[in-house]
Amino acid sequence: MTESLDKLRDQIDALDQQLQDLLNHRAELAHQVAEVKRREDAEPVFYRPEREAQVLSRIKERNKGPIDAESMARLFREVMSVCLALEQPMRVAFLGPEGTFTQQAAIKHFGHAVESVPLGAIDEVFREVEAGAVHFGVVPVENSTEGMVNHTLDSFMNSDLKICGEVELRIHHHLLAGPHTRRDKVTRIYSHQQTLAQCRQWLDAHMPAVERVAVSSNAEAARRLKDEWNAMAIAGDMARELYDLEPVQRNIEDRPDNTTRFLIIGRQDTPPSGRDKTSLLISGKNRPGLLSDLLRPFRDKGINLTRLESRPSRIANWSYVFFVDCEGHKADATLTEVLETLEADGNTIKVLGSYPKAVL
Repeated sequence: MTESLDKLRDQIDALDQQLQDLLNHRAELAHQVAEVKRREDAEPVFYRPEREAQVLSRIKERNKGPIDAESMARLFREVMSVCLALEQPMRVAFLGPEGTFTQQAAIKHFGHAVESVPLGAIDEVFREVEAGAVHFGVVPVENSTEGMVNHTLDSFMNSDLKICGEVELRIHHHLLAGPHTRRDKVTRIYSHQQTLAQCRQWLDAHMPAVERVAVSSNAEAARRLKDEWNAMAIAGDMARELYDLEPVQRNIEDRPDNTTRFLIIGRQDTPPSGRDKTSLLISGKNRPGLLSDLLRPFRDKGINLTRLESRPSRIANWSYVFFVDCEGHKADATLTEVLETLEADGNTIKVLGSYPKAVL
């Protein structure tokens, strides 16, 4: 048995050397790509969301196991992140503080090789990207249980930033205890208000008499346990690890498929990837049948809508704008025809971005 194990380990060591050599070769090619871009363009674009989406999709399609396709794509996500950092070190802002699900989404999308910058509010993320202080931003836009994040939608009304990508993150909430927590004396539970709502049924059944205290983020909830003995927090794995907390009960969310969608915002347009979404802001003169008139061109051209949301326009009372997500890219001929039809009918169209559908 020892001889057999030694042979297998020797093979693994040899493969590790080959992998290391190949990874360094890939990194060198990435460095050469950066040099070519700088020679040919005074303002080169290093991060190409459509290119990364295509690469990751191919990796998943051709994967034969035993590593599952999702895990294989995540490995390559990190390789691509390191290689991109050799082309251009990137700064990515996210809705902070550290340890939030938004930071987890940023890392899932960009990998660990970027510098992540926590900010205190969604509009701060927009401002930092607009000012060029960071390359991209990550903001939450909707949750499968609690619905839309209206602050994100409203921020697009006055911003010229583009949506460059999306991230879908399965959300798991854990009941956490701190180093000084006396579990039989707990009188309050800290968490973000949306998290408390997403865990309402579990809390009603298991801790109905404990006060639920809403704070600015799950990470802030976790931080508070450092010095408190009569409190617990609800947060995710990143906050748990950051503040070295102990899980009392895992996955207490009411819906096991609880998912939050995040948007990547930047200053660049994204070419087609072949599997895209487009987000639009549409407004028209308030009249009977307005919404029906806005939706009809999409139906007539067979374009699937994946989201429809209305928000006050802030121009006049009871005047609204519509946020629409649809399948396809704004460069597609069919979608172009739809947009032209809507504009010809006197509506105002703002394309918030065409971007690859979430791959991971």
